[in-house]
Amino acid sequence: MFIYPKKYDVIVVGAGHAGCEAALACSRMNFSTLLVTLNLDTIAQMSCNTCIGGVAKGQIVREIDALGGEMAKNTDRTGIQFRTLNMSKGPAVQSPRAQCDKKLYQFTMKHTLEKQKNLDLIQAEATDIILSGPGGKVRGILCGQSVQYYGKAVIITTGTFLKGLIHIGETTFKAGRSGEFSAEHLSASLTKHGFEVKRLKTGTPPRINGRTVDFSRIVKQPSDIPPVPFSHFTREIKQPLLPCWLTYTNKKTHEIIAENFHRTPLFSGQITGIGPRYCPSIEDKVKRFRDRHRHQIFLEPEGYNTEEIYCNGISTSLPLDVQVKMLQTIKGLEKARLMRPGYAIEYDFCPPTQLKPNLETKLVENLFFAGQLNGTSGYEEAAGQGIMAGINACLKIKGEEPFILDRSEGYIGVLIDDLVTKGVLDPYRMFTSRAEYRLILRSDNADMRLMKYGYKFGLITEKDYKSFLVYKEKVGKEILRLEKEKDPVTKLPLAQLIRQGKLTVEALLAPPRCIGAKKRIKAGATEKINKTAGKASGGVYDNAYVATPERVFNEALIEIKYEGYIRHQASEINKFLFFEKKRISACLDYNKIPGLLTESKHKLIQIKPVSIGQASRISGVTPADIGILMVYLEKFYKQSKP
Repeated sequence: MFIYPKKYDVIVVGAGHAGCEAALACSRMNFSTLLVTLNLDTIAQMSCNTCIGGVAKGQIVREIDALGGEMAKNTDRTGIQFRTLNMSKGPAVQSPRAQCDKKLYQFTMKHTLEKQKNLDLIQAEATDIILSGPGGKVRGILCGQSVQYYGKAVIITTGTFLKGLIHIGETTFKAGRSGEFSAEHLSASLTKHGFEVKRLKTGTPPRINGRTVDFSRIVKQPSDIPPVPFSHFTREIKQPLLPCWLTYTNKKTHEIIAENFHRTPLFSGQITGIGPRYCPSIEDKVKRFRDRHRHQIFLEPEGYNTEEIYCNGISTSLPLDVQVKMLQTIKGLEKARLMRPGYAIEYDFCPPTQLKPNLETKLVENLFFAGQLNGTSGYEEAAGQGIMAGINACLKIKGEEPFILDRSEGYIGVLIDDLVTKGVLDPYRMFTSRAEYRLILRSDNADMRLMKYGYKFGLITEKDYKSFLVYKEKVGKEILRLEKEKDPVTKLPLAQLIRQGKLTVEALLAPPRCIGAKKRIKAGATEKINKTAGKASGGVYDNAYVATPERVFNEALIEIKYEGYIRHQASEINKFLFFEKKRISACLDYNKIPGLLTESKHKLIQIKPVSIGQASRISGVTPADIGILMVYLEKFYKQSKP
């Protein structure tokens, strides 16, 4: 048995999107960190598509950025197409999305990790967790070749690698993703230490050679010009941008798929794991939506230096020969050559109700789970959990209170609360509809909501935070200006016309109204902030917090236009916080509370909610049970006082 000579504060197992953010957060908080991965060459690999962001997911990425994470910066450096979704709708559902160069994203993130002080990277397979004794704290991990690494906290972020099993038609083989080994031993360790382990399933579509696509027959989807950066620290996107393309399945495609239902592992019983409800395979879509005669397919380039194209929309586990026939029925793809087949993958996960709201496990102290191990899908959901687990592991080592975002503060808060309170039946995916306060949780104001926390934990520099405070002050002043300044056409306050929807941004910036607004923007309302930004490699400016005059102006307009709705949601949040602040002791014995339904007792004992608010969101706990619990707690705390 070889014991690695260096002891770490934090050990992170897995170098996907969760593991990268966790390791960077810990090391940037000045904690010695070890990142263990099966393959150093696939750090931050984009296992499925090469997209970052999208509806609600884009908001999560901007929140990670406001907390001091890396995903948004890395996307801006390596993006090949940028689009803001739902621009015809309100700001609550507008979401940034970017296609990235797959390999450039991966190796840029790898280099970021390699350069980071306080962080070591090692290629190895974690096979067991080491505890101080039965039911004790985690002490480290055991890896292949009987190597032991010791640390004060361990964060497991294994993605789809735990006993990963790939399905392509009747063919199955062990893999964490195509072409990579699965982690075959860690699941048994988790089971041995008392964790519940179950199976989930996800999938990916075929990839084709772009040289064999007839682009003249399909719809071009260009990037937004100018592209809007993801990160609050990126001034400008300067690299060349590439288009995506849109085509559709058709009746013939569906006939071929239906004729081969018996050969797909999804319907033959070969797959036992539960698949994603909101991102079904093409065979599942054809079976479930028989009245639909076509489904969208987005053809997305995987990078500058490859012809490989990702066929987004036809995730499949059909046999290889069926995939080829299916592709050749699709407009523009009649002569397309398959490069990689689509496949389904089953993997082990741990139901997330076994976690505390800080992502620490209830069974083992100082052991944290993040990412797909917790039953989520998506790079963004994983990265959001990763940075939160990293911050909380460091706080636990320091003996400080955990960092828990509530549902009114961020989509990351909604995500984690949903996981630890409700659990998952299928891979969890974030949507704007999951957030009760989505007008407050916009992509444009992630810094306003969360940058104070990034600064508090040392992930946002003093210089950047001061720049942010100047920006925040400028927004306030711009709101006051628009409230006071009269419209030269109607003689009414500009803010009044904005609220009534009679004055758009375009109208404000056109003569004669532009005299005040446009002059203000061109003069540089935040000129001092902008001068701090420098040029980074790749033609992207991202060395400091960026707050352009346009940002100040647009943020002020949103706050004015939706003031009434925002005020209403703020009132709802106050009611929500009333119940969140009513804490529940971890040692409360629910069996002693008379009147609770038996099902509610079981759920409350299992989840161990930290507040009345969380208890009220547990499936199966009724409003009557919450009333009984509140009355009991009043008596409990009165009796507890000396």
